[in-house]
Amino acid sequence: MSITSALVLFSVIWFMTFLIVLPIRVRTQGDLGEIVPGTHAGAPEHHYLRRKAWITTGVSAVLWCVIAGIILSGWISVDDINLLKVMPPLE
Repeated sequence: MSITSALVLFSVIWFMTFLIVLPIRVRTQGDLGEIVPGTHAGAPEHHYLRRKAWITTGVSAVLWCVIAGIILSGWISVDDINLLKVMPPLE
């Protein structure tokens, strides 16, 4: 795995993890009862974005180590997930 592949893999894992972590513990304006006129009641009031970014980075680093270890060890290769070898030819 090259450095570029490793960075792309980490970026994909980070953003997927961030999108999962983002809605956790969001306090909306409707929850707090302080709705600003012109905004939706579901607009976030307290989103804890910095903490979520750090949590995402830690979880992503662990997941990246596991996935990169599997790729580098050769347990799973591109030939193992090649769907074209399994499918019959089109006529």
